[in-house]
Amino acid sequence: MPTNDMPLNPADADFAAQLDGAVGKDVLSSAEPRYLEEPRGRWAGQAGLLAKPRSTGDVAALIKAANDARVPVIPYGGGTGLVGGQVAEDVPAPLILSLERMNAVRGVFPEENVLLVEAGATLAQVQDAAADVDRLFPLSLASEGTARIGGVLSTNAGGVNVLRYGNARELCLGLEAVLPDGTIWHGLKRLRKDNTGYDLKHLLMGAEGTLGVITAASLRLSPVPAACGTAFFTVETPEAALSLLALAREQLGEGVSAFEIIHRQGLDFLADVGPEVSAPFAETPEWMVLIDIGLPLGLDPPEALETLFEAAVEAGLSDDGVIAQSEAQRQAFWSVRESIPEANRRIGSVSSHDISVPLSTIPEFIIRGNRAIADLGEFRINCFGHVGDGNLHYNVFPQPGRSRADHINVRDEIKRTVHDLVHELGGSVSAEHGIGRLKVGDLERYGDPTKLAAMRAIKAALDPNGIMNPGAVISGA
Repeated sequence: MPTNDMPLNPADADFAAQLDGAVGKDVLSSAEPRYLEEPRGRWAGQAGLLAKPRSTGDVAALIKAANDARVPVIPYGGGTGLVGGQVAEDVPAPLILSLERMNAVRGVFPEENVLLVEAGATLAQVQDAAADVDRLFPLSLASEGTARIGGVLSTNAGGVNVLRYGNARELCLGLEAVLPDGTIWHGLKRLRKDNTGYDLKHLLMGAEGTLGVITAASLRLSPVPAACGTAFFTVETPEAALSLLALAREQLGEGVSAFEIIHRQGLDFLADVGPEVSAPFAETPEWMVLIDIGLPLGLDPPEALETLFEAAVEAGLSDDGVIAQSEAQRQAFWSVRESIPEANRRIGSVSSHDISVPLSTIPEFIIRGNRAIADLGEFRINCFGHVGDGNLHYNVFPQPGRSRADHINVRDEIKRTVHDLVHELGGSVSAEHGIGRLKVGDLERYGDPTKLAAMRAIKAALDPNGIMNPGAVISGA
């Protein structure tokens, strides 16, 4: 419900007529089916108006009109979000706002390591724009060819390189955004230091479009590592993986870009249902880690990884490893990791969890989680993810010959069991996918009451008519 309890109105023909002259006639159309869907098929959006603005001025005019008419607005990025933040089925037919036409690079400052880009650019386009000036935009996701930078920032996306470079918010210096009343915030600065009161960019990042629409961003770039290396090492346990991570950082410091843990179940799924990839080991180990490093000029990544492996063997942390000897082999190694989510989708999980816990508690979480799930029935667990930053994808699957539908009666109990344990260990039930509509109840159950009250106050202050992505992140707002 809107924050002032007044009803919202649909984006219908009358509303379209109100927009006549405010934006170009080619900006508005009926909503196409792809804007009413999300990847997991859990929600179907309402068919309201679709707006594809060409400028920040267009966005401001659209939002102002929607606010005046109390029409809900659903900001739409690349549509790749997994928690339902991009669709709404329980509000009047909304104005769906896609910034796909606003994808220009507004400025490149290689000497400052800064890129100014509009929110509709895909993550891959941002990466390419950085590469054109021999710089790196290090945020990397499996959906980077489709995900748009506005959505990436609005959800504070993570990806595989958080260990070294941080989440999306660590890579953003400034924002331009349209607030719920249609005013434009001109915060597109290129400053590393700016202590001038509340930092609005951090408020908007992670808000998932509930406090306004990001229209452009000032992004922090990094030097391109002179050479990169990738390796798979076997480990017997998650404890050994954490010790190996510590060893890698002792030897290579900030040269460790990514550190992923993979359980054999993930490779078994790949062998059963594809996608087809080359397994790194002839005999799949119980656990393995994928290490990616980027080093400065004069250092040799394969040699550094060989030294690390020798130290790991001596410390009893690993007994087998394979080091990529070419860029093609590096990409093949990463293909294994990046194909696991698709294999998961083909198997069909009973319950999937994007969680994080303090690094030292990862082994305890896995042991206790596995035991708790076993108490609920016979299941397969595929645990993998960004162990370097504490983010695990802990997914529960039916046994062969059975389907997720066979376990629908325990799905909620599985989710509650996993999330209760995460909360007990001081973790988060949403590590990188956001809250969207899927986890609104989880946020209320596990969130700090003071934080929730502050969030509601902020929402009420900035969006008193409750038009911005209603139903996402905060219930009843």
